Parts: sequence; structure tokens; C-alpha cells
Amino acid sequence: MRPLLISSICLALAPLSHAADGFKAFSFRAIPGGAATAVRPDAVYSEASGFGFEPATAGSADGSANFTSNPKPFLFSVALPEGNYHVDVTFGDAADASVTTVKAECRRLMLENVAVAKGASITRSFTVNIRTPAIAGGDPVKLKPREKDSLHWDNRLTLEFSGARPAVQSLTIAPATNAVTLFLLGDSTVTDQPREPFNSWGQMLTQFFKPGLAVANYAESGESLRSSRGARRLAKVLSVIRPGDVAFIQFGHNDQKEKGEGIGAFTSYKTDLKHYVAELRKRGGQPVPVTSVQRRNFNAEGRIVSNLGDYPEAVRQVAREESVPLIDLHAMSKPLYEALEAHGKDYSKKAFAPGDNTHHNNYGSYQLAKCIVEGIKAAKLDVAKFLVDDFAAFDPAKPDPVDGFKVPTSPVATALKLDGN
Repeated sequence: MRPLLISSICLALAPLSHAADGFKAFSFRAIPGGAATAVRPDAVYSEASGFGFEPATAGSADGSANFTSNPKPFLFSVALPEGNYHVDVTFGDAADASVTTVKAECRRLMLENVAVAKGASITRSFTVNIRTPAIAGGDPVKLKPREKDSLHWDNRLTLEFSGARPAVQSLTIAPATNAVTLFLLGDSTVTDQPREPFNSWGQMLTQFFKPGLAVANYAESGESLRSSRGARRLAKVLSVIRPGDVAFIQFGHNDQKEKGEGIGAFTSYKTDLKHYVAELRKRGGQPVPVTSVQRRNFNAEGRIVSNLGDYPEAVRQVAREESVPLIDLHAMSKPLYEALEAHGKDYSKKAFAPGDNTHHNNYGSYQLAKCIVEGIKAAKLDVAKFLVDDFAAFDPAKPDPVDGFKVPTSPVATALKLDGN
């Protein structure tokens, strides 16, 4: 089952219609135009219709005759084959000003706080990836139980609309066959965390790219290089990656807990990481190792003390020895955490999920995603051309003010402890 959310929205009605080339258009007005499909307020998603609201997000009208406009988040899904898609969303409301944030699949931030004046409208675009566990010619990805109850690894695109007053007029979706894909392979600090208060830099990174690049997040909580490969996540990436695509690889947190003869940072871990690099290169992809993000571990002077052993240095060695770009998140997260802690003892906890010194909340993962963007720029990666034009240079030692952070939370939360630490 997929998570249940609470919301009420106002939409209209009409039968599903879309072009044969995969283009789909949906109208959130009472009278749709052209080939657009209008949607009933009670249109719960079904395989038969191929579109609709996730259970309990369809609801009563809010008094707006022509727009979806409600302060509670709502989720809309569309059945689609695996792949990359270009999405256009038109925002605005005749009755009042609106502010809308869009997340895709498992809370990937796509558009942040799109503000539209009363009576006006604006169209914003992004490219998104959806995937299934199937691997052509082989066994599927071995999903964990929690992944089977999430908004990804399925045959639909799910969009979450939230904000101070979200207002959506229309939505169009078209295949983005020429888009570049940025694959993410990693652990719980990278994966698409399905529920609040947990979040990862992989979920926040998406909003910093223009249309034309899609982030495909194959990371999962609790995984090491070996366990991710054993779950066939690497095999899945290798089955779909194309020349010109990129793969970020960030492990280490769980690898350092593996025991046995020959297991270690400069032995098995380096060997396994080099295997990832070699296999990705064979398919024409660009592998980019990423050092492990620091854990929140301070000494008496308020300085971070790394407890990741030799694993970050092993990643740096692989990058040098294999002549591949490196993003040193381990190095950048140290001044980030220390700058927060400088505001007062335990102030850095404001970047982490409650009671957790490894996993981040929305604010913390947002700051780390900015570190990743700076790493992309420093490494002069080709995907840097897809970075949004208005991204301001980010200094990890000068993080954004916590009080000014305004990304809306998603409505589904968990009290469960994540795999890995």
C-alpha cells in the first residue's frame, strides 16, 4: 500500500485523453482545453484510469471553481513507463495569491515556493526520473520492505503539491528521451527518504538542476558497496545508463561495520569501489566517487572528530588512482556542522532528525545538497551546465539561517529508526 494523506481539493471532470507519443495533459480547471484531461475531485488513482489522487488526497471542493487551491498537501499520480519525463506545471489562482512547492516521487524537491500574484499564472518545468525494479534480462532489484510501501519503484509518477497556498492550473508530461541522467548510489544519507522527519541530500539536490537532467536515486538505507551490489542496484544502473550519464557513489557508513578477513578501507572497500568505477565506465557513464558525510561527533572545543576511519581517504585514493572526479562531502560537512555548533552547544542538532547524529532533516539535507553543487562546480563536471542560473555560491562554513528555511514538510511521518548509522 502507498501512504495515506489528508487533503481537500477542487477539480473538474472528463475522461482520460492523451496522445499516442506518451504526452499527457491534465487540467485543474472546470473546463479543460485542447487535449487536456480534466480531473474529478474524487478521482482516486486506479490502474484502470491511469491517473488520480493518492488515497485520501481526493476530497471536497474548497470553494475555488477553477483552480486546485488548498493549504494541505495533495498527491497526484499518473501511470507511466520507466524513464525520464519533462513536466510543465502552470500555477496561479484568480481568487488570491498562491505559493506552491512541488515534490516528486519520494519527496524529491523539484520546485520550491513558486509565488504567483492574484489573477496571474506562471509555468515552471523540470525533468524527473521514474523507475521499476525490473532489470532487462535478469532478476529484479531486491527491494527492502519499506521500499515496497513508498512512492517510488513503481509504474507511476507521483507529484506532491504543498505550500502556504498551493494553486495548480494544469499539468503536462512528456517523455524526455534525450535527457541526461544523474544516478545516485549510496546509503541512508543519499536515498529518497519516504517520511518526515528524515531527508537526504539526494532528495534536495533535484531542485538545483534545470530541465534536461533527471536525478535517478538508487541509494537505500543501511547499504554498503557490497550489499547494494548484492541487491542488484548497481546492475539496475548498468542496465539503463547511457553514454554521457553520470553516477555519484557515496558509501562508507555501513561498509566500516563489515567484518571479516580482508575487509577494510584500503582493501575490500577500495576494490569494490574500483569495480563500480570500471563497470560504469564500460557503459560510457562518468563515475564520481563522493566521500561519506560526517557524523555529528564533536569534541569539547566544538570541533568535528571524524569517526569514519580510513574510508573517506580510501575514496580519495580511488579517485586519484582511477583518474575520476571527486566530490569531498566529508571535507565540506565538517565546517558546515562546526559553523552551526558555533551558535551554541547542540545547535547543530537543528540539521539532524530528532535524536539522530547521522541522518538529516529537511534543513540539514538542503545544506548538504548545496555542498554537492559546489562539489560539482569544483570538479568541473559536465552536468554543471544544468545547474540553475540563480544558484548563489555556497560556503559550507556559512550555512543558510535555520530560521529562514521555508521548504514545506510532507504530511507523512515515521517514528521508526532508519537502517544504518
